[in-house]
Amino acid sequence: MSPRSDSGLFFLDTAMTQKFLVLGIGNVLFADEGIGVHLTHYLQQKYRFEGPHRLDFVDGGTLAHALIPMIAQYDQLLVIDTVHSTQGAAGSVYLFDFDQVPHHIDFQGSAHEVEMLQTLNMMEMVGDRPPTHILGVIPEVLEAMSFELSESIQRAVPLMEQAFCDHLTARGFTLTQKANPDIVALARQSCDQETRYEAAV
Repeated sequence: MSPRSDSGLFFLDTAMTQKFLVLGIGNVLFADEGIGVHLTHYLQQKYRFEGPHRLDFVDGGTLAHALIPMIAQYDQLLVIDTVHSTQGAAGSVYLFDFDQVPHHIDFQGSAHEVEMLQTLNMMEMVGDRPPTHILGVIPEVLEAMSFELSESIQRAVPLMEQAFCDHLTARGFTLTQKANPDIVALARQSCDQETRYEAAV
């Protein structure tokens, strides 16, 4: 049997195996802006993933440009983040191909979003960006040192989760629930860890 990935998947034919990356982006100290990171942890804890491909989850935080060498190693990329839209309200969920961004979507809502957009565009220019999809939600609250997810974002989580599951299922993965994590508790835990780290520094 071939090597086992960090997510517990076994794959047999390495010549046909692709490497999929789920990348959570956001600042967990700014309320809803951390949903990409929180949802990534939530999905990784909730499901067991099986299929013909390797699947990795990474908490990208606000690293942006520093993620380029890692992202370039993958064949498929799914970014989970906040987005902004002229047509939607807080809690609206979107899943789209980065090469076909809807005209009403932009990534200009915060510094980390602008940097992530620049990162993906730079990788495109040099031919290093893998095929990329964005799973995004419009935030409601972006307050410094606010550790709570707004009610709009909490209500959006099941739809984001379903979109994520459908996306992976269409690519050959089988998802089996193994736990029932609480995303609000996960968000608080992430923020507590970040606060302790900053205090230590």
